[in-house]
Amino acid sequence: MELHSQMRPNVLFIAVDDLRPQLGCYGDKVVQSPNIDRLAKLGVLFNRAYCQQAVCSPSRTSLMTGRRPNTTKVWDLKTHFRTTIPDVITLPQYFKNNGYHTQSIGKIYHDPRSAQDSLSWSAPEILVVTAKKGKYVLPDNLLTKSSKAASSEIADVPDNAYIDGKVADQAVATLGKIKDKPFFLAVGFRRPHLPFSAPKKYWDIYDRDKITLPAEREFPTNVPSYAGHNSQELRGYTDIGKNVITDEKVKELLHGYYAAISYTDAQIGKVLDELDRLNLTGNTIVVLWSDHGFHLGEKGLWAKSTNYELDTRVPLIVAAPGKKQGIMSNALVELVDLYPTLADLAGFQIPDNLEGVSFMPLLTQPDMPWKSAAFSQFPRPWMYKGNPNLMGYAMRTERYRYVEWRDFKTAEVRAVELYDHRLDPLELNNVAELPANAVKIKELKQKLHEGWIKAKPIANVPKRL
Repeated sequence: MELHSQMRPNVLFIAVDDLRPQLGCYGDKVVQSPNIDRLAKLGVLFNRAYCQQAVCSPSRTSLMTGRRPNTTKVWDLKTHFRTTIPDVITLPQYFKNNGYHTQSIGKIYHDPRSAQDSLSWSAPEILVVTAKKGKYVLPDNLLTKSSKAASSEIADVPDNAYIDGKVADQAVATLGKIKDKPFFLAVGFRRPHLPFSAPKKYWDIYDRDKITLPAEREFPTNVPSYAGHNSQELRGYTDIGKNVITDEKVKELLHGYYAAISYTDAQIGKVLDELDRLNLTGNTIVVLWSDHGFHLGEKGLWAKSTNYELDTRVPLIVAAPGKKQGIMSNALVELVDLYPTLADLAGFQIPDNLEGVSFMPLLTQPDMPWKSAAFSQFPRPWMYKGNPNLMGYAMRTERYRYVEWRDFKTAEVRAVELYDHRLDPLELNNVAELPANAVKIKELKQKLHEGWIKAKPIANVPKRL
């Protein structure tokens, strides 16, 4: 990708809901994701990227404002950041203020109409609210009273019978309309968020009989129970409820998740193809990210909303003109870093008060020393009223995941978790209570309390003149 020196780079900003890094380009041997894999060959794939809170609105708010959840005060699905930090300039708003046409198609902020932010965009948002008809096409599912029907759906229909096909069609059409001016086009896909609805041809990619069950499906006994949950998001679907999730149902759900990824991957391919057809790829920064990861029955957990690796680690690919291609970086990066990074790549001054770090240097030197830690958090109980009782603060270093559960009002530490990823990559054994780890706990506790500022790669970031 060559930078056209007289042109400001465009930005194609692709969001995928609930997508964990289970993709071909991340080494997965099951999921078929040829279009995302193609994008990875054009840019830098970040192998250790983390969200700041593993649920839709808090994560997206953090990314889009460049602030962490304790600054945005958005820890739930209802609070709008304009009520807590009303004058904040969002990432697309910053591009708009610098002369870009900014536009949103699909899910970029959280789903409801009340969660949108018109100040971010140059034009009205398109397909930002998911109707039930976009999630389902079969009458049995459309006729249920609740917005949730079956947890998955297979139908022999064209791609644009579902919402993500419609989003891709709109993105393709919009690219043709805005191609002659610098643009920031945000395109948000819903699947593989539940329900796992996808056209039949994507289900047909996979043989359910060959799908393997999670290795460990019991929640660990040496952690506080509130560190996990009862998979309430999945249990809201009519075919799940309070039922025991059988092996057969687990395989059906895994099959659906994989089919939903392949469906969304195909839609992403359509948008990338149009970028190529319009000769825009050489001057466009393409970013693909997910708002958080996802559990698929591991440790008995389904969906997101924990502080664990499977929920906080996300796929992140950045393909930028003049930067490295087909490279993986193992540097610790965070979604809150995307705002300063994209501003940097566009040649803008990075705004003050952002709480992330531009990782633009990693796009030319992917293995350079970088952050010493990434930070996430999650409240308990989830779906709290007023204020939560506890806030779990998690820190991921090169080797460890350290979590403190603190009283929300007093900040008193109620419980601690420690996982050694060299010995326990599945985070099954909390070793915080082992006497041999007392010194390490003290060290990690201090590092967590010092926070993200002390974890920055200060010596490695070029000073802006």
